[in-house]
Amino acid sequence: MARAEVLAPGQSSPAAKPAKPVPAQPAGRGVAAFLTGSSGGRVLLAVALPVLILVLWQLAGQGTGSLFGGVLPTPDRVWAAWKVWAFGQSGLGLNPYSGTWASNVLFSAQRVAQGFALATLVGIPLGILIGWSRLASGSFDPLIQMLRPIPITAWLPFSIAVFGIQSMGAVFLIALGAFYPIVINTTAGARGIDKNWIRAALMMGARPSDILLRVVLPASLPSVFTGLRVGLGIGWTAVIVAEMVAVKSGLGYVLWDAYYIGRMDVVIADMASIGLLGFLSDRLILVLEHWLLGWRRHSNFQN
Repeated sequence: MARAEVLAPGQSSPAAKPAKPVPAQPAGRGVAAFLTGSSGGRVLLAVALPVLILVLWQLAGQGTGSLFGGVLPTPDRVWAAWKVWAFGQSGLGLNPYSGTWASNVLFSAQRVAQGFALATLVGIPLGILIGWSRLASGSFDPLIQMLRPIPITAWLPFSIAVFGIQSMGAVFLIALGAFYPIVINTTAGARGIDKNWIRAALMMGARPSDILLRVVLPASLPSVFTGLRVGLGIGWTAVIVAEMVAVKSGLGYVLWDAYYIGRMDVVIADMASIGLLGFLSDRLILVLEHWLLGWRRHSNFQN
């Protein structure tokens, strides 16, 4: 026989207590959570605006196949030109770009990789040294700040005079353009380290070289990767500028040559290729950053 529960005067049975109402989640908040919280939602969010722009662009030029009096071809014409540029048979016909897309992408990507690697090898150690040493800061920082405002285009005559019309001139301009954001962001990261970390390392008997390698460098990595991403973007800009004038191959050369003969469909396809390559290379930097700085995912607001 079940024992009856004795209740105090005025006390109600637990079973009689009303259930606590669950607040309804707004519909908009659920959609935002899906778009930002799942991989499929993030992909959808990323492609929505470009697709909308392409659809509106195509509809606006549906009648004539172009906009602004024939200057801007519609996306379908750009796509057709890119397919011939990428998959057409090279060396035949009247189209000088047929089948040359892959080789030009390889030329440009190789120059960007070489210039970016050179800028990284010089910029990161120099930035750490400037941020860590007052002597190095006083020696190098004024010269860097004086040269930094000079645009890449101003270095073109110097590059052609020294290296001639060859790839080394483009590599020099890419390295120069990527160097400044890398060294400046690295310097800012090294200078912004908490003094308590340095004091703690000194109290544990760390030598200056140990502090530099095990405290300063790891703590500067978030700023270093910011500089790498900015520098890589400038590197892609610099390679196009260099290939327009100082080299006779690559995406920049094709861009200028196609504009000169009035092939705006190839020009737009070239611009889209540059944007895609820049995006993919930036994703590679992000993957490396997430691998090396996995701890940031637990401390950042948007991760």
